[in-house]
Amino acid sequence: MKKDERSLVPSGMATILPHAAQRVRQLETALLGTLARWGYQEIIPPTFEYLDVLSPGLEPDVIEQCYKFADRATGRMLLLRPDVTAQIARIVAMGMAGTASLHRLCYRTTVFRHAPEHAGREREIFQVGAELIGVDGVSADAEIIALMIGCLTQIGLTSFTISLGHVGFFKTLLAKSGLSVEGQKRAEQAAARKDLPRLEEICAEERIPRGKARAILETPGLCGGEAVLARGRALAGRDPALRATLDRLAQVYRLLKTSGLHEQLLIDLGEFRGFDYYDGVVFDVFAKGLGCEVGGGGRYNHLVGRFGRDLPSTGFAFDMDRLFQAMEAGGNGYVRPAADFFLAAPARAGDRLFRAAQALRAAGYCVVQGVLTGTGSAGIRAVAEEGRVLRASVVALLGIPATGADDALVVAGTSVKGRKQMKIKDLPALL
Repeated sequence: MKKDERSLVPSGMATILPHAAQRVRQLETALLGTLARWGYQEIIPPTFEYLDVLSPGLEPDVIEQCYKFADRATGRMLLLRPDVTAQIARIVAMGMAGTASLHRLCYRTTVFRHAPEHAGREREIFQVGAELIGVDGVSADAEIIALMIGCLTQIGLTSFTISLGHVGFFKTLLAKSGLSVEGQKRAEQAAARKDLPRLEEICAEERIPRGKARAILETPGLCGGEAVLARGRALAGRDPALRATLDRLAQVYRLLKTSGLHEQLLIDLGEFRGFDYYDGVVFDVFAKGLGCEVGGGGRYNHLVGRFGRDLPSTGFAFDMDRLFQAMEAGGNGYVRPAADFFLAAPARAGDRLFRAAQALRAAGYCVVQGVLTGTGSAGIRAVAEEGRVLRASVVALLGIPATGADDALVVAGTSVKGRKQMKIKDLPALL
C-alpha cells in the first residue's frame, strides 16, 4: 500500500492532543458539576452490549450503523455502544426499576456509529448528557431544558438558541393525511432535513389531498415566537390529538418564560430528533458560528417499556466535539491551567529534584519537573522559556553550584546572577 493511501487513524476517529484534551476535560468537569448540583448521579454504561438485548431500544437504521462483532466467549453478536439513552433505558428497566421509581442520571461517554450520509459526522462521538426517568408532566420537561440551559451558562456559552417542538404534532398530521406507513417515515426524514421539495414529492406520489398536503408542507417552516402556536392551532382545527400536543408545548414554553429562560427559545413545529423513540416535547440547541446542533434531546415515554414496564422519561446530550468548537468560535475557550512550580536541575541532581517535587505535590501543588542542560545563559534561558509556556507561577533551579542541598534559586530571566536563593520548603510563600 502506498504511503499516501494509508491512514494512521481510522476515518472519523479522534485523537485529542494534550492542550485540547485539557479543555475538553474542563468542559466535562464543569458540566458534570452542574448536573450533580441538580441532583443527577453519574452512571457509566458498558462499552459493549449484546445485540439481541439492546436491539429492542434501537431503530433498524441505527442497528445498521452499529459496529458489530462476535463475542469470542459465547459466539453471540456484540455491538459497540451506539446510543447511551437506549442503554440507560435497558439498565433502568432490567436492574434499577425495582429500587426506585424516579431516577436522575448523567453520564460522560462515547458512542460509535457509522453514518456516511451525514457529511462531517464523526464515527466516535464524545457525549455528556442527563436523563430524568420516572416522571411525566410539564415541570419535568421544563426541568430538563432548564438544566441544559444551566449547563451552557455555567461553561460560559452565551450565544445559543434552543429549537423547541413536539414530535407528536407533525407525526399526527402525517398519520391523518392518508400517507402510507412508509410514506410517513420518508416524510419525517425529509422534514427533519427541512427538505420541502422532497416532502412535496412524497405528498404528490401518494396523492395526498391538497389541503392536507398544504398543512404538511407548511409545518416545517413554522418557527418563531408564541405566534407559531396560534398558527399551529389553526392547522389543527378541532382535532383533539393535534391540539393536545400544542397545549403541552405551550405549557412548557410558558413555564420556562415565567422563569426568565425564554430568551434563547424558539418554537419549531417541525422539530425532529434523530431517533424514533422520541414521542413528546423535543429540542435542539444551536450555537452561533456552528452550522449544526451542539446537543439536544426530548421526551421518550415508551423506550424504557421496550425492556420492561413503561417509565416516562426525558433527557438530553451534548456532542462534546461540537460544543468545544462552539466555545472556540465564540472566544470562550478555556485557558490551559498554570503550573504552581516548574523545577529544573542538572541530570546529576535528579534525585534531589524528584524529592523536592514530591514534597510540594504532597502539599497540594501542581509541579512540573525539567532538566537543566547547563548553568550558563543558554541553559537558564531555556528553563525560563519552558516555565513561561507552562505559565508557572514559580521557576526554580536546584542542584547548581553555590546552592545548598536544601536550597533553590528562583529565576525569571536568563542569568543566575542576582537571583533569589531560598530554602525549597519556603517556595510556597512565593505564591
